[in-house]
Amino acid sequence: MTGEERAGGGAPGDPEGPDRVRRLAPATVDRIAAGEVVTRPARVVGELIDNALDAGASRVEVAVDGDGTDRIRVSDDGRGMSREDARLAVERHATSKLAPDGDPVGVGSLGFRGEALAAIAEAARLELVTSDGNAVGTRVVVDGAANDLDSAGPTVTDAGRARGTTVVVEDLFATRPARRESLAGPAAEFARVSSLVADYALANPAVAFTLTHDGSRTLSTPGTGVTEALLGVYDRETASRSTEVAASVEIARGGDESASIDVSGALAYPSITRAARDHVRVSVNGRPVRNDRLAAAVRAGYGRLLPDGREPVAAVNASLPPVRVDPNVHPAKREVGLRDADAVADAVESVVADALTGADLRRKAEVDTGIEGALTPLGDDGGERPAAFADAEPIGTFRDLYLLVEAGDELLVVDGHAAHERVNYERLARAFDGEAVPTVDLDPPATASLSADEAAAAEAHAAALAALGFETEPFGGGTVRLRTVPAPFGRAADAGAFRDALATLSEGEPPRDARETLLADLACHPSLKRGAIGDLGAGELRSLLDRLGECDRPYACPHGRPTVLSVDEATFAAGFGRER
Repeated sequence: MTGEERAGGGAPGDPEGPDRVRRLAPATVDRIAAGEVVTRPARVVGELIDNALDAGASRVEVAVDGDGTDRIRVSDDGRGMSREDARLAVERHATSKLAPDGDPVGVGSLGFRGEALAAIAEAARLELVTSDGNAVGTRVVVDGAANDLDSAGPTVTDAGRARGTTVVVEDLFATRPARRESLAGPAAEFARVSSLVADYALANPAVAFTLTHDGSRTLSTPGTGVTEALLGVYDRETASRSTEVAASVEIARGGDESASIDVSGALAYPSITRAARDHVRVSVNGRPVRNDRLAAAVRAGYGRLLPDGREPVAAVNASLPPVRVDPNVHPAKREVGLRDADAVADAVESVVADALTGADLRRKAEVDTGIEGALTPLGDDGGERPAAFADAEPIGTFRDLYLLVEAGDELLVVDGHAAHERVNYERLARAFDGEAVPTVDLDPPATASLSADEAAAAEAHAAALAALGFETEPFGGGTVRLRTVPAPFGRAADAGAFRDALATLSEGEPPRDARETLLADLACHPSLKRGAIGDLGAGELRSLLDRLGECDRPYACPHGRPTVLSVDEATFAAGFGRER
């Protein structure tokens, strides 16, 4: 017996030994392959949308029940399939996207790996109803949810349908309990689906998309342009305060060769921002992808227009020759290889920057800071000044932002905003430490318009949001009502703080890190801004310094920036050529 035959270490002469390497049955191979492609409900939705777009659909309708394992339905008005094509489509490695001996690199379709129907059918019960315009359509049913690995092949019958294709997937992972148990809760899984459909809608604005969850429509785009798609995915404010981008850029490819890159999409103005980075949506040739280089190029195009710590809302598609794109670098096709990656990124950055140059980027006025409540001392210190700045004395302000403080032989320069952030952060941390979060009722309740994936995330994290002081209720059409908001430092948080809290909880950070990030974001909103600091009186400057001195970590803001810089007397003496 050879080494290969005994790779598992089976005993010599034991042809049926438990460790012997042997070929798996075809049905078992199919099940394993299906598990590699179909890992969660969102993957099923993505594969079916790819097929619909490749079929030339102008409308794609997605419906999901529960977390998607119960039922997924994707319907399109594309070219449809003949009966023979429909029968072949559920077989492994059968595809209309690639020649039998073709190279998947450079293929122009979205579903280059095949129809993916076979993999889905191995993990669920699949029903496909399709028509290519003939009088009689075709229904194909494959029940991979049955326990019989050697069950008969697909059932093919007549069906009535207009031109196009509808695929219904039921009982996903019914025979894979471990896979089903590894999924997140229904709301979290639907949030993944919702975010994915939003990605496709913004990457393909000429196609109308609808998404329905448990019978309620959560997303709808008309297929009439990217601004309308932005409205359907986000809200009216985001769509109205945005600019469309469409430009063609020639890039050098070495020697005298060049290639044309078309960059299109929509850019929300810098006054419309988010705390999380996942609202920069990039796509390549209509395929939503995760590409850090392209996403960074979009942000770089905004430059210094963005407030510190804020992220833009943008949807940008780069179209380039398929031969310059390798979609075969990621099993889920969510990442692609670009042969001219740096040149493509440079083109995206320049187009974004140019588009924003002439846009009306005026910002709304800052809200009132309400410093009176925020400067109230924490606890009872008996009237004594905290030790950290006990001998320090404010002597003025500089540039409406910095406090100038005399402390012995040093001049302290305190960043007023960073210091106030630290004060608010530690107030908030103490309020959360084993006590109910102080809240305030909103009368009337405030409303917040959410994108489809934000609304799904709000439902998924409703309990966590309530624990943080945000009591919400659905208000229809992607809008939620805020009934209560946290007010642990004497000033109610606003809708922006709610969005930041939602974004932080949606990023999947470890609970402790997510909590700290959330507290830091909440602390930032009511903190003193440039301009307000210069208006503080002597007593208020003293109070802010005292509150900073009470903090456990007074010398850094919750985002890690320093709050205090010092210059000692010796530095001044040396500069002026004086003896100390």
